[in-house]
Amino acid sequence: MAFDTELLLSLTARRPLILGLGEPTHAEPAFPRLRNRILEALAGQGFRSIAIESDRAAALAIDDYVCGRRDDVHLGGPYTHEVDLGSGLTHGFGLLPANRELIDWLRAHNETNEHITFHGFDAPVDVTGAASPGPYLRELRDYLGVPAPELDELLGDESRWTDPAIMMEDATRSPGRSPEAAALRGLAEDLRTMSYGSAPRRHRDSGSRSWYRAEVLAATAIGLLTYHAAMAEPMPLSARMSRLLGVRDALMARNLLDIVAHERDRGPTLVFAANAHLQRHPSSWTAHWDGQDVVAEWDGAGSIVSALLGDRYVFVAGSLGASPSLGLRAPEPGTFEDGLGPETGLFTPDRIGGGPAPRGDTANGWPSFPLDAETIAGCDAILHVGSGPGAADAARISGLPGVTATRIEPGSEMPPYTWGDRFFFAGEDRMRPFATIVYSDVPDFDERSRLSEPGRYRVNVEVGRDEFRKLFGYGPEEFAEHSAGIDFAEPDQLLPHPAYAVQGWACVVDPGPATAAELDRLLSEARSRSLAREQRRARPA
Repeated sequence: MAFDTELLLSLTARRPLILGLGEPTHAEPAFPRLRNRILEALAGQGFRSIAIESDRAAALAIDDYVCGRRDDVHLGGPYTHEVDLGSGLTHGFGLLPANRELIDWLRAHNETNEHITFHGFDAPVDVTGAASPGPYLRELRDYLGVPAPELDELLGDESRWTDPAIMMEDATRSPGRSPEAAALRGLAEDLRTMSYGSAPRRHRDSGSRSWYRAEVLAATAIGLLTYHAAMAEPMPLSARMSRLLGVRDALMARNLLDIVAHERDRGPTLVFAANAHLQRHPSSWTAHWDGQDVVAEWDGAGSIVSALLGDRYVFVAGSLGASPSLGLRAPEPGTFEDGLGPETGLFTPDRIGGGPAPRGDTANGWPSFPLDAETIAGCDAILHVGSGPGAADAARISGLPGVTATRIEPGSEMPPYTWGDRFFFAGEDRMRPFATIVYSDVPDFDERSRLSEPGRYRVNVEVGRDEFRKLFGYGPEEFAEHSAGIDFAEPDQLLPHPAYAVQGWACVVDPGPATAAELDRLLSEARSRSLAREQRRARPA
């Protein structure tokens, strides 16, 4: 896909301190992949940092890695409330391939260019609980070299801070409003003051980076104690959710303002998170939780920061037209997402005609925040993943590092059965795609997938001979012996390509939940092989 370059330039021409890029759900991989490509473009416009929805303190490990201060980094696994300050990413975001791709790109970019730094701007909390402040305070104490003998006694058993029953059963089980928590808050403030008071010596002896880490640790610990205090307040569930979400976003906003101050002499920051955290108007969330209907309302980080930064805050809302792999079909006519159209792109809000309404469906089992009138009125642009067949797949593939996509435009001189087909190339290669998306049968050659039926399409990927054998139990050269028993029209099944299996190609008709993860893996590996092949050709003999 191609972004509206003029629109992107017009947004950066406002000289924002923050460009907030939202996504309507964390479950659609196209958004973080497109974020990566947008960052590549923004790097040429002076952006020198990115911040994502992950624990700020843990993210320091990733910044050390991408800036060459450490040789490797662990991105973390499924989200828990246990603290691992070396994990890099929290809230389960380390599991997303697009985040590893971002980090690898930053590392390579920073080797030969002015550094783009990496930040988290979240706290180690969510609506189900929060981390213990202990690991943050202990490291801060050790950095300052003070005894603080009362610290461990005040913290007590770490598990009492992360007890799931606090949120689900009894708020009074939280230590957040205990005398020990109040004393910890005072101790944390004292340690932070000591850090500032000794800043000249510490900058001289251990460097500004170590002092900055200590400041982040102190801010995180104090924020955690604030959140635990809120968790300890018994109140009706909707009010409690509103309170906790509001505290979390207030901590996010404070972190964003700190990041702006830290980056003030280097350039603007791209911030990536859910729409609800970045939109200008107050946020809301409706859900069925623990047997109760919940309606939560709060001011998100974007609402807070935009009030303080004014025109120096720019917000691009994320919109998802369709995602078959998430069970989200094309939007109903008359909805906001339908008004944005079938193709993926960066659009101005006025692209949506008058009188549309919010969509009523959501991605199966995934939290999702569809567009509404207030989001559209308060945004500066919309990043829309299209609702047309294959649009989400095309966005995911186009967002892979170094990928260029081409499309045969309807009405071109090419045969009509090729109109709309997409081809994906790695690096500078424009002769041999590693993947394609096709929408029609090829008469007398490739008709067994029944692609001429309305709405059907097929993703094709070059898996190579070895992977082909692993997938199907026989080599490409044996395809003819097995093809008679294959239903090439079966949707959402990984199959040999009906025409190019002998060259090591596989395919999926109408990809959905059953093949999403495996297809993503195969596409990523195919891109890597294609790029490696190109690099081998470019080497001098």
